[in-house]
Amino acid sequence: MKQFTYTITESVGLHGRPAGLLVRAVKNLGSRVTVANRGGHSSAGDHLISLMRLGILRGDTITVTLEGKTEEEDAQILEAFFKENL
Repeated sequence: MKQFTYTITESVGLHGRPAGLLVRAVKNLGSRVTVANRGGHSSAGDHLISLMRLGILRGDTITVTLEGKTEEEDAQILEAFFKENL
């Protein structure tokens, strides 16, 4: 299991377009990805509606957990994705 935290900088938070971009990125990975908000609620990284229901806003810090054979590489890819897009 690999984890990292990230503070959202996107002005609308993890909603609509940004969440859709994340779902597409996660679907290209070999690991199972879970995103958790500061309240402890979580969602699979490939479920758009569930991600949006987390209510993640700009400035919120999330925890991303990856599990799978390629979790190390996938974590690096996702961290770069977050820095570029969220």
